[in-house]
Amino acid sequence: MWWRVTIISLAYILLGAHFLRFDQHIMAIIAICLPLLMFIRHSFVRTLLKLGLLISVVFVWAVTTFNFIDMRIALEQPWLRLAIIMISVMIFTVFAAFSTNGLNQRLRR
Repeated sequence: MWWRVTIISLAYILLGAHFLRFDQHIMAIIAICLPLLMFIRHSFVRTLLKLGLLISVVFVWAVTTFNFIDMRIALEQPWLRLAIIMISVMIFTVFAAFSTNGLNQRLRR
């Protein structure tokens, strides 16, 4: 169970760091505080955490990836390493989202 909590927390901390990079302090605070909801033992919390991570993959990481790659191509700089790193971040976030599936069953024991 500890690995689920660690992975979910790391995914939200990574999201918070992304928001801090773009001076979106309120979104960063929200992203960093969301893993604290894991202390609440309710199925709604699991769904909220999962949806938050999946939405961040689509609307934060994918959009950022396309924007950064487009900028690198326009500046005629290498972009393949950036694409690999950002795809890895998206895969990690999706893995963290699906790690929420067994969260409540483990917390009840």
